[in-house]
Amino acid sequence: MSTSENGSILKAALWMSGAILSFSTMAVAGRAAAFDLDTFEIMFYRSCIGFLVVLAVASVAGTLPQIRAQKLGLHAARNLAHFSGQNLWFYAITVIPLAQVFALEFTSPLWVLLLSPLILGEKLTSARMLAGLLGFVGILIVARPSPESFNSGILTAALAAVGFALSALFTRRLTRTETITCILFWLTFMQIGFGLIAAGYDGDMALPSAQTLPWLVLIGFAGLLAHFCLTSALAIAPATIVVPIDFIRLPAIAVVGALVYGEALDPWVFVGARLFGCAGRYGAVVVWPQRCGLFPDGRLFGHDVLLCAQAGRAAGLQL
Repeated sequence: MSTSENGSILKAALWMSGAILSFSTMAVAGRAAAFDLDTFEIMFYRSCIGFLVVLAVASVAGTLPQIRAQKLGLHAARNLAHFSGQNLWFYAITVIPLAQVFALEFTSPLWVLLLSPLILGEKLTSARMLAGLLGFVGILIVARPSPESFNSGILTAALAAVGFALSALFTRRLTRTETITCILFWLTFMQIGFGLIAAGYDGDMALPSAQTLPWLVLIGFAGLLAHFCLTSALAIAPATIVVPIDFIRLPAIAVVGALVYGEALDPWVFVGARLFGCAGRYGAVVVWPQRCGLFPDGRLFGHDVLLCAQAGRAAGLQL
């Protein structure tokens, strides 16, 4: 391996370290904010922060003219899927251990593989079926469903992964014609509306307290930073390098959960997540690379979109 390749791997590892730290920070901040706000309110305020940041960055970058009101139906479908998944994720982190939430979230790339025939019209191959089977076994190991152990947190965490996968698939369709600025503008704008409707339909919408507001700001900026770090890593290193590094998130959040909340370390969560990793990596390496394309600005997408499904909660700014 050449010196330049070693340097790229090191840089990707550093970027992924930033992503892992940001994801963990957002989970802790989300759990703290949930003491005063429900998930819909958290999503509303976080989307407001994200909207302002998108406008500011687009203004500085000169990409505001890229925002256009086309394919709004597809934008709405993508954002509804992400909004649903993110709300379920915020609920799950309040009722089950953080490591279990993150483990189930790692099934998102598997759902991308299995659902792409329905949404993108791609063929359901034996490779996809094998990846799905491995992932299903992993789900059973992590969730270990039984009348005693199964609960709403496990169900919502698993459904959140489906929402993130659907969001990634709709994003892939959008990136064929729309720029990143346009996608992010409509994402944050629409999710402000979704959050306002869901949180305020009963006329009882809480305002963030002085104690909660810093957590909301942290959620928004941690999500943005996680998104930036992940995409930066994917820009300089292949998926085969980034995927294994990303799975360090699981032991990292397990340690956070143990130290901050006294959560027990469950070895079966790691076993199941390892199966998710094998299945997801198999899909990223075998199934998707030949389906790569280009963003309108010339950047590659394909297996990077598959991986970014894992970052679906990143301030609503999922690629």
